This record gives sequence, structure tokens and C-alpha cells, in this order.
Amino acid sequence: MSAHRRSPQASRRNFLKGAGLVGAAAAVAPSAPANAMPAIQSEKSIAALPGPRLIAAETMPPPSDPVNQTSSGGDFMTDVLNSLGIEYIAINCASSYRGLHEAIINHGDNKPEIITCVHEDIAVHIAQGYAKIESKPLAMACHGTVGLQHAAMAMYNAWCDRAPVIVFGGNIMEADKRGPGIEWVHSAVDIGELVREFTKWDDQPASLQHFAESTARAYKVATTPPMGPVFIALDVELQENPISNAESLRIPKFEQVIPPQGDSAALAEAAKMLVEAQNPLIVCDRVARTPAGVARLVDLAETLQCGVIDYAGRMNFPSRHPLNQSFHRALIGQADVILAIEMNDLWGAVNTFHDRIVRQSRPATKPGAKIITLGVRDLYLKSNYQDFGRWQDVDLDIAGDGEASLPVLTEAAKQLMDDGRKAACAARGQKLAAAHLAAVEQSRTNATIGWDASPITTARMCAEVYDQIKDEDWSLVGATINLSWPHRLWDFRKRYQWNGLSGGGGVGYNLPASLGAALANKKHGRFTVAFGGDGDFMYNPGALWTAAHHKIPILYIVQNNRAYHQEYMHLTAMAVRHGRGVDRMDIGTTLKEPNIDYAAVARGMGVHGEGPITDPNDLGPALARAIAVVKSGEPAVVDVVTDPR
Repeated sequence: MSAHRRSPQASRRNFLKGAGLVGAAAAVAPSAPANAMPAIQSEKSIAALPGPRLIAAETMPPPSDPVNQTSSGGDFMTDVLNSLGIEYIAINCASSYRGLHEAIINHGDNKPEIITCVHEDIAVHIAQGYAKIESKPLAMACHGTVGLQHAAMAMYNAWCDRAPVIVFGGNIMEADKRGPGIEWVHSAVDIGELVREFTKWDDQPASLQHFAESTARAYKVATTPPMGPVFIALDVELQENPISNAESLRIPKFEQVIPPQGDSAALAEAAKMLVEAQNPLIVCDRVARTPAGVARLVDLAETLQCGVIDYAGRMNFPSRHPLNQSFHRALIGQADVILAIEMNDLWGAVNTFHDRIVRQSRPATKPGAKIITLGVRDLYLKSNYQDFGRWQDVDLDIAGDGEASLPVLTEAAKQLMDDGRKAACAARGQKLAAAHLAAVEQSRTNATIGWDASPITTARMCAEVYDQIKDEDWSLVGATINLSWPHRLWDFRKRYQWNGLSGGGGVGYNLPASLGAALANKKHGRFTVAFGGDGDFMYNPGALWTAAHHKIPILYIVQNNRAYHQEYMHLTAMAVRHGRGVDRMDIGTTLKEPNIDYAAVARGMGVHGEGPITDPNDLGPALARAIAVVKSGEPAVVDVVTDPR
């Protein structure tokens, strides 16, 4: 080998060095977009144009109603939505809320701005992703019983994710007002019953004033921790009929609830336990509601000089902070005091569970360890859908919003710090910092394994993306199951740089929710990026049309392992358990024969598409072209054929 030729290992390490990972690769000059050529149609293949009579029949308005109507209930409803500062309403158009739809367009001059979606599941997930970035709701409207059933899975994701989403559903409550046929099929006596077990609140207003007050209440309920989706039924006649009592209608005065703070005495007790501990540890999941949340958690951790394990339900703690021990979970077994803040599944964090023929579990904590909880999760629970997890014994349980309570807790801890404790904390912090650096270096080394392999490793995929966007004001808003490389390799500092996963594990979340987050990022000029699985993509590919239509800039990378790989692994485990072969586990679990070309699907929706990419040397140039498209204000999809994980 020539002395001037680098070995593959050296090349990988140099790529991962610097500029955020461990170094920067040479920039790749963008080349012409790799879009497919448009199909050429023959004259015979072009359908005949409709004649003037057909055009008139389809485009002319129907005869006027006998009532000379100059305003409608929908106009007032539109004013209510705008009074709450709702910027967007995502819809799949439908007759059951045509009154509100028309009023928004003409009376409201398309404010809130309508985001056109091709499925209700897409619309709700867009609202969920938007809310987690922008810290306020986006509204969604759906059609009667069938539209609400389409929306239900996404609403369940939002419920489990504690994301504020406002859902409106058209309905005709009075049976004598329903037209024959379809209006009976699409209406219900109590339409909210469909989703009541996984919404925080719902109502069916019977008057316009009732609507105004219920919508203001819905906004308040949705955005008060613990947050969650809400539902309001829209009666068709309320929307469409003239306003008979305009002088008596009033838009409610709205004041946002100040999040509840934990009891001061209890927080002081928690501070004493943490300061006196030999090995305190913080575990967290959904702490940061606003940009202040990250800074407040850093302040507490630095005061105690203790490790933080972030379960990443939101962006809670900087990934490169020396006290970040998220990939050193053995610390749970060494801690004598554990502070759990806004944890989604505390039992799962402090116990080990084995999914074998006889399911077994045992505590991961050491004997005598004390557990303190701080959060609002227990303030609002439902019974049927048990997303709250298994019961966990704790020693001090403090009800209060984590972000709002942190300043009091931190100040109480600072007051207890004498010189001796400060010295002990500093020594502990130095050990944790060394462990953090070792973990980062190990991740960089592990990322080089199979660097030049095809299919492309998920580590290289994530490293290549970060190398090209690290100098942008980036926001990662989606990731596939168990894709931990970004949190191992990227430098997360700001709250909007990560917004968590689906909450309920409902497949189909990632693509539309990422678009909702990108919509929120758009006005701030942030560069939005997401990784999504191929299986998830196929649930809602129509979301790409919405991205193209509304010019929502996002770099969406499809992790194309041509399988529902987690289910493939489950099936393999079953076969091994039963002592049977594993050579046919691809039946019912893979997406091949034929392979799906996701870049072609994207181009068919009007979105720039790159791939499928199988050669790792082609990945960098493809990303450069796609990034150029996103920076011009358009969405782009990069289809990367990867190893399974």
C-alpha cells in the first residue's frame, strides 16, 4: 500500500473527528438533482377535456338558499379560534364541517391557515409534532364518526405523549336535521365517546356561546400540565345557520394557567436527601416544556454534580454535558438517592425485565436506595388504556410540574452546600465527566464498525447527516425505533433540537409529526431533519404531498431496512423459544419482492427524492443535493438502504 493512501479505519476515524463528531469530512459539492424524468404521454393516452356544460355543472354554485344570509355561526367560530392565537388548522376536508371551513377561508381570510392533509391521521400527527416544538396547540378538524375513527390512533399517540392537540369533529346532533343516507352513517348521539378514554376533555356545544367557552376551556385544559389532546364536536347547524343573537355573543377572555409548582417543604426535603447522598442520580423523560427547562435541569445537576440519565421524551439535557450519563445506565444500581423528574415509565427505569417463557423482573436499584419523584403524571389518569406503567414504590412523591419546580429545588440544594459538600460534589463530578468522555469516545469508535459496508450502517448514515448540517440551526424531530446514534454522536444543546418520539408507539407517527415540527420550525428559520423507518413511511406516505403543497422544508431520511425489523426479531425469538427454524422469519415481516423505491414515491408526491442509496460512497453527495433543496425552502427525501439497526 502506498504511504500516501489512508487505511479505511483511518478514513472513518478522521471523518468522525472534529466539527461536532470527532472531525469533518471534505464538503461534497452539490450536483444536479437526481429527479426522475417526467413521463412522456402520447396523444392517445390523454383523456378528452370536459365540455362547457359539464364544466358549468361542476363549477357553478347551487341556487341560493331562501334565507338572505350575510354571516354564519362559522364566522363566530373562526373569530374564537383566532382569539386564541391558533395559527393553523390541519384538515382532511369534509361536509360535516363545511360551515367552519368556508368561514375560515372567506370570513377569516384563511386564518387560522388551513393545512390540507389527505388523511385524518396525518392531520393529528402534524398537530402533535407542531405542539412539541412550538409549545402551543395546532387545531385539527375531522369528519363525523368515520373521520374521528381515522384520527383516533394519532390522538392516542398524542395522549401517551402528553402533547396538546385540539381536535374538532363535525356532527349532526338532532336526528330530524340529518339528511337521508350518509349523514346518518356519519353522525352519532355522543361522538366524543369514540375517543373519551384517551382525551383529556371533550364537549358537544349546543350553542355558539357554548362553543366559544368550550373552545377556550379546551385550549386551557390541553395546555395545562399534564398536557393532552381534547375534542369538541361541531354541530353542523351551529356552523352553517345565520347568527340570530349576535349582540349577546361574547368571546371569552383567556388566561393561560400557571403550571403547578411542587410543595416548598417537600422540595426542601428532597434537596436535603440529594445533598446528603453519596451517589445521587437524576432520571428524567419530559421535563423541558419551554427553553427554560433545559437550563434549569443543568443548574440542578451542576449544583449536585450528579449524573443525569435522560430518557429523551423531550430534549431535557445537553448530550455533550460532562454530567450526561444517558448511556451509562448501570449508575441506577449505584445510586443511593434517585430523583425521577417527569418520568413516563419509572418502573421500567429502575427495574430489569426479561421477556422469556416465564416473564421475570427484579429491581435494578441497590438495597436501601431512596426514590424521589417530581412531576404531574399522577394528576390526571384514565383507567382503560394503562399507559402509566407499573406501580413503583417511592420514598417521597412530589406533585408539581418539573420545570416550574426546579428553581425552588435547586435553590434549596444550594443553601445546604457547605465547603465540605462542595468539595465532595466536585470530586464526584470529575469522575462522571471522565466516564462521559470515555462513553463518547467509545461511541465514536463503535460508529466506525462496518463503515464501508453495504447495506449502509445506521451509524454512518447518522454521522454523514450530522457532518453536513452541524453548522446549521438544526432540529432533529424524528427517529426510528432504537436509533440512538444521533444522541451518541451529535451535540444536542437547545430544546428544539429534539422533540421525542410518538408516545404511544403507534406506527405512522414519524413522517407526519416530523412535518408538523418542521412547520413550527419554518418561521424560525431552523433546518429540520428527521429519520424515519420504511414501515412507518408506508402508513402515511400521503403526508409528503402536504409537505410539497405547503412548501414545508424538511430533510427526511428513510432508514430503509426493507422490513418491520422489530417484529422480525420478535418472531425469531418465538421460533428459538419453540426450538424451530428461523430461516423463514421474513414471511409477514419484510418489505421486499418487490423492494419499495421511497425516492420515487416522494417524487410522485412532488418532493425531491434521492436513492435508493446502497453504496456508502454515494450517500454524502446525495445528502448534499437534498440539503440544498431543503435550504431553498422545499422538502426532500433520501432513501438509504441500511443494515437492520
